[in-house]
Amino acid sequence: MSTKIFDLMQVPREEHHVNWLRESLQAAIELEFSTVPIYLCGYWSIKNQTGPVLTAIRSIAIDEMFHFALACNMLTTIEGTPVVNTADVSPKYPGPLPGGVRPSLRVALTGLSKDVVEKMYMQIEYPEAGPIAFFRGETYPTIGEFYDAVLAAFRKLPAAQITGVRQVTRGSKLFAIKNLADAEKAIGIIKRQGEGTSQSPFSDDFGTNLAHYYAFAQIWHEHKLIKNAEGKWEYKGDPLPFPEVLPVAEVPAGGYPGEEKAKEFNAAYTAMLNFLQHAWVTGDSTELSNAISVMYELEGPARELMQKARPDGAGNFCPDFRLA
Repeated sequence: MSTKIFDLMQVPREEHHVNWLRESLQAAIELEFSTVPIYLCGYWSIKNQTGPVLTAIRSIAIDEMFHFALACNMLTTIEGTPVVNTADVSPKYPGPLPGGVRPSLRVALTGLSKDVVEKMYMQIEYPEAGPIAFFRGETYPTIGEFYDAVLAAFRKLPAAQITGVRQVTRGSKLFAIKNLADAEKAIGIIKRQGEGTSQSPFSDDFGTNLAHYYAFAQIWHEHKLIKNAEGKWEYKGDPLPFPEVLPVAEVPAGGYPGEEKAKEFNAAYTAMLNFLQHAWVTGDSTELSNAISVMYELEGPARELMQKARPDGAGNFCPDFRLA
């Protein structure tokens, strides 16, 4: 099990210099990317590819891709180079999240179910101080605490060390990191979109976009989150029916090396990673566009796999997200 984030968080704060920050941002890149395949598998397993639950999961997967990309920009701006397409950084499933964050949490590639939403999706996005209205102490580093340490390290850097080099941009969601204010903005977005704040379940100041934890909780409760007459949040709003899903089984540790459709999927997945790698080696935003185009093309072979029964009778196949 990789314990890189755990180990980095044991380093005394006074030693969080630029090399520590580069290592930490590479660890953040691996962590953020590892959630994308998990959420995509749930999204693709929904039978009717429409509806509010599907839209919510798709939106969260896209957010996680932008979190990954912002972490890449933060690394290149301090003259580091993200590594995203090699076997040692490619996420491994099933197992813990990369880096030793939330070590008791096991994540896997599988179809959507209420159990998966509660025990995997909601736990990945678990707020640093617990959901609103209660606190549960943690003895291991949370994702929020890790990003707090990253931000503190950025604040100690001389301004000249935030160079703005090789920045990849796309619309308003992926912006260049040219100074400390940009880094503060990026980390604030990553934290709020996942957790909300201690006062609000929303990721924005307008109360329009729920943070990921609460969006997943709505799916589990099958009701929208609303504030009652006493000003307390509760899942008693409009119904949010759980969608009908394909009977997708969890991908085993070895994946599906003999399955032809899985090989087709993995060839495209590897091409996507190569485009992402080249984007931040060169600072070429068109390479990111190429990667996103390939990501959308993954849905075809993924859905075909998910409609095919495994010979062992355990359920249907699922993309295994392995390097070709």
